[in-house]
Amino acid sequence: MINGIANAPVSFGIFELTTDQDFPEPEAILAPLRDSGYDGIDLGPAGWLGRGEQLQDRLREYGMALAGGWVDMPFTAPDAEFETALSGLDDVLEIFTAAAAVAPERPPLPTLADQGSETRRATPGGAPEVMLDSAGWERLAANVGRAAERVRAAGLEPTFHHHACTYVETPEEIDEFLARSDVDLTLDTGHLIIGGGDPVAAWQRWRDRINHLHVKDVRTEVVTGVLRERAGMRAVWERRAFVPLGAGDLDVPTFMDTVMADGFDGWLVVEQDVAPSPSDPPNRAFDDQRGNREALRPWLPTTPLSR
Repeated sequence: MINGIANAPVSFGIFELTTDQDFPEPEAILAPLRDSGYDGIDLGPAGWLGRGEQLQDRLREYGMALAGGWVDMPFTAPDAEFETALSGLDDVLEIFTAAAAVAPERPPLPTLADQGSETRRATPGGAPEVMLDSAGWERLAANVGRAAERVRAAGLEPTFHHHACTYVETPEEIDEFLARSDVDLTLDTGHLIIGGGDPVAAWQRWRDRINHLHVKDVRTEVVTGVLRERAGMRAVWERRAFVPLGAGDLDVPTFMDTVMADGFDGWLVVEQDVAPSPSDPPNRAFDDQRGNREALRPWLPTTPLSR
């Protein structure tokens, strides 16, 4: 049974791409998410939700648990660069462990992801000429293993997020990753579609290795336009390829029927990545996330905490 229903700061334009903007205070996000029927939130940029007791107090006040959080690392970089990234991982793990004390029965999953490269980031969907060779895969798998050791030493279980414009993006690359690593997978429906996969088939193929779930919808026609123009991943966000559930190319009913029938017992995180624009209608993000929660009520009428 689903362990929690979360949303994410990225649904409100709060993520690494937009750190040059002023973010709203966490309370402005936590309250409407709680009122819409979510009982968890993803981390967002490290520190935005607070640290230590401040983070714990915020989560308790709004009846929220931390579901996970994005930790991208240069898994194919030279050793010195990766060592520096490991120090950054240690810092963010302190945030995760503080949050885990709030809801120890359903702790957050630090969500590891590859940083890719400039070439890869310019090629959403991947292409043969930008994929890793055998030596690259060996380096990536070894470094993921080192990061996972740090996460497990902190008393948490890692998950790995396949992501557009990184070296683990396409179904073939996800297969290769899972064959080389004991870290389980965050299945992200939107990014899988961008990478050329089918979410239902992916669920059926990797079900035994999926320990975290990001549900997002995407308009493939927008992504196709970005690919045609070679405009890069930033354009995918800015052109609003990610849309409310049911407005894109994800078959939400079939996917949710399949997940629920298999008794998935991890976190389900609703995401709708957006890069905010001054021309956006007021409260657009809040309305979208309320609507996304309503779209899931046929399968998840209540939150786990209210059962």
